[in-house]
Amino acid sequence: MRIAEHAAQISLFLRAYCAARPRSRGRMGRSVLSHFLNLSNTSPRFASSVSSAQIPLKLLKKSGSVDQHCLLNRQIKAGFRCCCSVSVSQPASQASSSSYLRKRIVSGVQPTGTIHLGNYLGAIKNWIPLQNTYDTFFFIVDLHAITLPYETQQLSKATRETAAIYLACGVDTSKASVFVQSHVRAHAELMWLLSSATPVGWLNKMIQFKEKSRKAGDENVGVALLTYPVLMASDILLYQSDFVPVGEDQKQHLELTRELAERVNYLYGGRKWKKLGGRGGTIFKVPEPLIPPEGARVMSLTDGRSKMSKSDSSDHSRINLLDPKDVIANKIKRCKTDSASGLEFDNPGRPECNNLLTIYQLMSGRTKEEVAQECQDMNWGVFKSILTDALIDHLQPIQVRYEEIVSDSAYLDRLLAEGATKAADIADATLNNVYQAMGFLRR
Repeated sequence: MRIAEHAAQISLFLRAYCAARPRSRGRMGRSVLSHFLNLSNTSPRFASSVSSAQIPLKLLKKSGSVDQHCLLNRQIKAGFRCCCSVSVSQPASQASSSSYLRKRIVSGVQPTGTIHLGNYLGAIKNWIPLQNTYDTFFFIVDLHAITLPYETQQLSKATRETAAIYLACGVDTSKASVFVQSHVRAHAELMWLLSSATPVGWLNKMIQFKEKSRKAGDENVGVALLTYPVLMASDILLYQSDFVPVGEDQKQHLELTRELAERVNYLYGGRKWKKLGGRGGTIFKVPEPLIPPEGARVMSLTDGRSKMSKSDSSDHSRINLLDPKDVIANKIKRCKTDSASGLEFDNPGRPECNNLLTIYQLMSGRTKEEVAQECQDMNWGVFKSILTDALIDHLQPIQVRYEEIVSDSAYLDRLLAEGATKAADIADATLNNVYQAMGFLRR
């Protein structure tokens, strides 16, 4: 059913509702109706269902309009989809804006080492379709890059290179905000405020902290590695994010972010905040994870049970996005395989086989079923050749575009500055709310 027909049904409801409550007719009726009439002129493809936002039966009992209520709810369940939530207090001009209608996503990559295939397939490649559907913020998380020992001379250079790779991979700054984390100071400020509400026990449970601190030794590990998840929470909560694209290894950190948002909302939100002059209600939106079905965890070329990582001492364990053709061919030629005949997905005893087939699937753009059928009778020699070709064909356009971007430093600097300005506007609004809710003297 067309959205305009839904608006007609809602109009019936509004007349019935306003008859029962005449005081709200002007404000509530115009706001909700204009919101849905605006939707009737937009694309019918929306991101999430409004079936959970059915019109309450109790509002219609007084006016005798139960039949219209039942009909509208049946139509909603039949397939009407919308990416927005209706707020009766929002003016129509705000309700029709694209940023209001779209759900928000934030994500980022550290500028440490070189961006490799795992970063690309697990994160950056998945951002490209998301920017067409969501309000997206993609930033270079340089503050996270200093949690372990690093080269100070390389940080700035690596930050610019990472930004250039974002753009070369297809991130469009007319659709997404691209910026450097440290250029928006609210990240560090909110992290400190959140730290005061974060139990140390929560941080001690983080698996990545245990693993990295055990490898580096207590004397070589700074407090920043322990509090890293609080900064990650700050990155997400500042922008009132609806979804966060995460790999399997980051799900624990996102869960801490969710728990921390709920904790701060409970400690400082609601009536407590309102008594301090705020708007009341929740301070932070509680984000949901967005995990891609494939490629969320690309494994090492030398060990199919370990994640492809920048920190691996062997460069042969990963394909870097800027690797030349001959380097890619050599790494695939030398990557670890097994002696079993044929190639197959999802065999726990053949992790390297599953990983390489998954990489080929994602590089070639084919379905899992198509790759399984094509490669089931192949030997490793033939498969490595077609995998190498697929990697080179996919990465070469990215490498060409990257060189174009880094050759124009003024262009890159301008885009990063514009992205930081837009991000700061949203981040500062959230930060000011937190300061107010926590009782700070306002400037």
